[in-house]
Amino acid sequence: MADPFKLQHRKLEYKRLIPSFLLSHRTLLTVLWIVGFILIVVWQRTAVERLLIYRGMASPTRPIPKLRPLVFNLSDFGAVGDGVTINTKAFEKAISEIRKQGGGQLNVEPGHWLTAPFNLTSHMTLFLAENAVILGIDDESYWPLLPPLPSYGYGRERRGPRYGSLIHGQNLKDVVITGHNGTINGQGRSWWEKYRKKLLNHTRGPLLQLMWSRDIYISDVTFRDSPFWTLHPYDCQNVVIRNVTILAPLTEAPNTDGIDPDSCVDMVIEDSYISVGDDGVAIKSGWDQYGIAYSRPSSNITIRNLVVRSMISAGVSIGSEMSGGVSNIIVENLLIWNSKRGIRIKTSPGRGGHIRHVIYRNLTLQNVRVGIVIKTDYNEHPDEGYDPNALPVIEDISFTGIRGEGVRIPARIYGSAEIPVRNITFQDMSVGITYKKKRIFQCSFVQGRVIGKIFPAPCENLDWYDDGGKLIRQSTKKNTKDLDYDG
Repeated sequence: MADPFKLQHRKLEYKRLIPSFLLSHRTLLTVLWIVGFILIVVWQRTAVERLLIYRGMASPTRPIPKLRPLVFNLSDFGAVGDGVTINTKAFEKAISEIRKQGGGQLNVEPGHWLTAPFNLTSHMTLFLAENAVILGIDDESYWPLLPPLPSYGYGRERRGPRYGSLIHGQNLKDVVITGHNGTINGQGRSWWEKYRKKLLNHTRGPLLQLMWSRDIYISDVTFRDSPFWTLHPYDCQNVVIRNVTILAPLTEAPNTDGIDPDSCVDMVIEDSYISVGDDGVAIKSGWDQYGIAYSRPSSNITIRNLVVRSMISAGVSIGSEMSGGVSNIIVENLLIWNSKRGIRIKTSPGRGGHIRHVIYRNLTLQNVRVGIVIKTDYNEHPDEGYDPNALPVIEDISFTGIRGEGVRIPARIYGSAEIPVRNITFQDMSVGITYKKKRIFQCSFVQGRVIGKIFPAPCENLDWYDDGGKLIRQSTKKNTKDLDYDG
């Protein structure tokens, strides 16, 4: 049994080892509070350091590469990226210096750089850093007026002058617009509202328009909310648009086409994502008598590896302004999803010109209302001076490797007695359908062929050959008008 005297002695020795001031409850609480405070400070400092490290990992500061011998920063010319200061003069001064030096690179650093429209120059690279945003001022009084496009006769929406583009250039050579996925934002919402309310006196301007220029390279930039067409190369040669993102609301953003090659030759559009309020891509070449007189075709254009969404119009269109002619077009490796139409060719009497030698291959359609449309009565004209006897020619169109699910009408090929569709080919087509009416592959005034088996069954206007080229069934109906769906 333990000796009580010894236990009491040990308690007294223990108390002697502890300083007397710690025996006070108030003092003890004070010490604990100080220790806790120190621990919290250390924890907060460590947490902040970790957060900064995390942010650095999530959004690393990417060094801007030197792509030209002379490099300038926009901020060196007095620009302020606060989203409020108007930086038009800074852009103009910087580009003027590049022009004087015979070329150079203009870096747009991270920030929101509000500006009115400005013009590029030759031998220039416009580089948008990560988190750099060029904002177009949404007050139309800042936007200059330009003469009508010669192949359109007058402003596309209003007679007379048209608004210029936010970023513009004429008669240029060797222009690069690239970056670390910086953004060019047209702030188009106010333009769209004014257009719907008929408050604008002139045709809206594109986000980017280059005219009569060559050797153009555009990549790794996001374009969004254009007042009108987004990218509009006009009468240009040797143009590459690669790895861009183009965005606009799918509804209530009128005429916000993604890319509109217009009378362009030798062009590639590839590896991009487009989701807009009109056509994803629309190949053009002038409007009625003005396009016929201007006589500049769009040709040698390749469109590939795109993901496109358009709930108002089509993924990829040709026309309707095609009066200078469109030929030698390849459209391949496309995914068009949740859209009104997949592929559309549109024209009408009065257009003149031609659409020929067009190849579509490896297309995937997901939840698309009408897969393939050819329409020859798109009756919209610049004025009463057009010639109704100027009839376009549509011929030599092929569709190979067409896949789809949730498509209501796979094909609607609507020629006319005046404008028949000639020499059209379908091969290797399998499209899952959601529309149960009898005629879901619709044709009128069409001449052409089907090679091998396709699904759904083609219209009777087309000859049917096996995979070896042997005729299985010859067309007995050329001019059927039994169309029960408006595409």
